Amino acid sequence: MDCGLWTILIARTQQPLATKARMARSFWSRLVGLLGRRALPDGEALIIPRCRSIHTVGMQFPIDAVFVDRAFRVVALREDLSPGRIVSPVWKAWGVVEMAAGSLARVRLAVGDQLHLVSETT
Repeated sequence: MDCGLWTILIARTQQPLATKARMARSFWSRLVGLLGRRALPDGEALIIPRCRSIHTVGMQFPIDAVFVDRAFRVVALREDLSPGRIVSPVWKAWGVVEMAAGSLARVRLAVGDQLHLVSETT
């Protein structure tokens, strides 16, 4: 994974969506994504910039996905994506945040919510 940890905050509630988010910027980190992991602990997430569609082929656990525009406003949500799925493109999206299934239900995230990234390395 590319270096750096981020906290992702929901502007409306100031509640964290993730407290340990990593950014997949390199070709390799984008290619591998969450493959090879047996689980994704609560609070962890993978941010994939320049991404409108994802898949869970080869994954071992279900995920939730938050599609965001360039300003990190939520444009679509996909909950409880089981392994082996291909998600249709979200044309309004600029990137996606992947996290453990059930994460979205806990924070009641909604389309239109604004997210803020806070660097944990500063």
